[in-house]
Amino acid sequence: RGLYLRKFALLLSVCAFLALSALAHAQQVDLAVGAGILISTKNTSASQSYLAPPEKGGIYPSVSLTRIRKSRLGYNAELAFRYKEGIYNNFQQFRPFLYDFNAVFAPRLGKRTIGELMAGAGGQSVLFYNPYGNCPYASGCSTHLNSTHFLMHVGGGVQYRVWRNFFVRPEAHYYRIVNNTDEFHSDNVLRVGASIGYTFHTQ
Repeated sequence: RGLYLRKFALLLSVCAFLALSALAHAQQVDLAVGAGILISTKNTSASQSYLAPPEKGGIYPSVSLTRIRKSRLGYNAELAFRYKEGIYNNFQQFRPFLYDFNAVFAPRLGKRTIGELMAGAGGQSVLFYNPYGNCPYASGCSTHLNSTHFLMHVGGGVQYRVWRNFFVRPEAHYYRIVNNTDEFHSDNVLRVGASIGYTFHTQ
């Protein structure tokens, strides 16, 4: 478990380095942190007792870095992960990490308001931990190993500057996770939430 957490700490360090590097060249750089929840469908028709569960619920902290040029085009990188371990079918603890890289279009909607539309690709890594109890199903329980899947991402938000360079941003993100049904019920996952951040303006 520590190995994977160290890898994600390294990823955050790389993002911080990229943010500092981008400040030297970008017209606008937004650094934000936030939180949200995952929404996905579950199986309501099958009669089997041990089914792949929906990938939903829990609080997902997030961090994002966005660079926007004078043309209102730019790029974005973001990471979201489940804060508290979930329980997979009441049997095994797990924690998903979602990360993606996007092209961004950020039109001005008003003096203090900017829209953000983005699309890109990334991945989902799910850490599965040792089962913490006995299997409650007569048909048996499958113990899952850590998994990583490619994903496609589309998202959007509305950024409102509340004071000086500080902003709030309600947002929604749709993920199409390839082969996510190996562990969960659906390949389609929605993350909704909000972020707070700071805008760096440069020449």
